[in-house]
Amino acid sequence: MARLVAILATLRAPGGCPWDREQTHESLRGALLEEAHEVIAAIDARDVANLREELGDLLLHVVFHAQIATERGDFKFDDVAAEACEKMIRRHPHVFGPAEQRLAGTGAVLTQWEEIKRREKGGGDGGDNSAMHGLPTSLPTLIRAQKAQAKAARVGFDWPGDAVAPLLDKMREETAELEGALVEGEPAAIEDELGDLFFTLINLSRRLGVDAELAAGRATDKFIGRFRTAEALLISRGLAPKEVSLAEWDEAWEAAKRAAMTGSRG
Repeated sequence: MARLVAILATLRAPGGCPWDREQTHESLRGALLEEAHEVIAAIDARDVANLREELGDLLLHVVFHAQIATERGDFKFDDVAAEACEKMIRRHPHVFGPAEQRLAGTGAVLTQWEEIKRREKGGGDGGDNSAMHGLPTSLPTLIRAQKAQAKAARVGFDWPGDAVAPLLDKMREETAELEGALVEGEPAAIEDELGDLFFTLINLSRRLGVDAELAAGRATDKFIGRFRTAEALLISRGLAPKEVSLAEWDEAWEAAKRAAMTGSRG
């Protein structure tokens, strides 16, 4: 870590790299998001070698931002690492504290984590003590929605029990309301009802223990893969995908589905 910090300091110093010297917290924002997504892609691909590389790239950005902060007199990398250490110890009293503070189960751990976090952020001095405090607006929409629902559940605002039937009923209710908005033809109402339906589906994902972002991503990947197969099939028949009928597309799509199912069985 000391070597990496020193490398970034050299790159940012007079006589260092012109590009690195020009960067700011704001200019690096997009690249930081990109590196985080590349880490996720490596995890999804179960590519350990690439994961090691991408984690290094992500760590590089942490050090880069810390170096910029050091130059501005805000904080140093050591302060970032020290704060992370203290936070982990402070928020895990069931591990680092007395034996009587031991907890059983993930649910109790998460509830305690949120309570400690609220005390830290709110401090009882007029700060924001809401369970929703600290939920970034920059998160991908599906992740943010699922996190908001989980935070609400930890303070008791959730559907009762473990059954999914109430959520399925809610999904049907929201679908009916969307159908009603479509009949009325009011764009704002349609958007509102569609958003409610999305939110209910995400809540159902949470209740089923399914990562909504991951599920939607895999569905998208599946669609892209089957579309590419159907598209290639049409082209192999001497057809231009833009010019074929919907019936021809449907036939190629069904062939792509059959090919995918055959491939999944080996």
